[in-house]
Amino acid sequence: MGIENCRVDFPVLERLIDGQSITYLDSAATALKPRSVIDAMSNYYLQSGVNIHRGKYYLSEEASDAYERVRYSIAQYLGAYGNEIVFTKGTTEALNLVAYGLDLQKDDVVVGFLDSHHAQLLPWRRYADLQLVGMNSEGGIDIERYRELLKLKPKVVVLTHCSNVSGTVAPIEQMATEAKEACDAIVVVDAAQSIPHPHLRIDVSKMPVDFVAFSGHKMLGPTGIGCLYGKSSVLNTLRPLMLGGGMVDWVDAEGSQERKIPHRFEAGTPPIASTLGLGAALTYLNQFSAQESLAHTETLTKAIIDGALKRDYLELLGTKSVTNRCAIGSLRIHGCDDLSDIARSLSDSYGIMCRTGHMCAQPIVDDQMGGEILRISAYIYNTTDEIERFYMALDELVSFLGL
Repeated sequence: MGIENCRVDFPVLERLIDGQSITYLDSAATALKPRSVIDAMSNYYLQSGVNIHRGKYYLSEEASDAYERVRYSIAQYLGAYGNEIVFTKGTTEALNLVAYGLDLQKDDVVVGFLDSHHAQLLPWRRYADLQLVGMNSEGGIDIERYRELLKLKPKVVVLTHCSNVSGTVAPIEQMATEAKEACDAIVVVDAAQSIPHPHLRIDVSKMPVDFVAFSGHKMLGPTGIGCLYGKSSVLNTLRPLMLGGGMVDWVDAEGSQERKIPHRFEAGTPPIASTLGLGAALTYLNQFSAQESLAHTETLTKAIIDGALKRDYLELLGTKSVTNRCAIGSLRIHGCDDLSDIARSLSDSYGIMCRTGHMCAQPIVDDQMGGEILRISAYIYNTTDEIERFYMALDELVSFLGL
């Protein structure tokens, strides 16, 4: 089955709101779930529902094996080893784990980017001296500023593979290589927005990155589960963010012995059903080739850019090129500072689901747009007709409001 036929796999798209079908344009926040993901989670509860790793009985060992198979399927997808994959609650926890675990000092320099998600800014600011790279005049990454900051010999460089507001896809292989050559910095990649796209797959065996973080719910999986890839030599140096059962080999009255990686970072009972759902999501995505993923993304991206540029009342954040961009459109409506009513009307009157606010990327949104934005983000189940429908609905609302 190709991407063009995948809509039938998503039950939410069968819903009607006041007789209208749903146009879902908020996948950068969370993606819809195909039936196979829902079934994987339901089957776990129907057939087992037990805890893993500790039990020596059949149901526990069966669930443990299924859980660990997901770990190794993710490792294979990334070109990593199984012990380099840590399950987390999501990208945010994964990035916090690294920022905390590296035991940084306040005068250690970390180079980051203005268009990053708050989760890729705030942890580093807490523990170190965060220096930010802004955008260039075309709305892309200011590579020259990045190279200037590398002269400060940062201990860590934190890259965002795809911005959740501009849609810009960063040349992370080139940037990671430059960071290693300049100062052998630890390279941390936020791949939350890129990992859902097969054409943006990261092969850590061929790229000089130390950590990669992503969330299951952005890539068709459930909420509450994510992953941290860590190169074993660096992952071994991290101190765990959380302590408790499951991450120790033994505990006595005087001390304890932590387990080997990755389990020392997975304290407590994990979200087992969500992990199995993540495995099903990866299986689902694997049916699409990089070529069709890229073609579909570029088609949607072109529709978003063209629609914005045709309208004088709109301003689009980021570059105006389809190349190296995801189908994300962050829009400012001239003369409208409060976009809540616009979003509510799009939902209630047209069945179009999109988002307003700062998108957890307030520094770049305020810098580029001067306030809140209206964001649409399209994915594999979207069509160009839906994007055109969004713009036509927006035209009607803007005309009605006299903007």
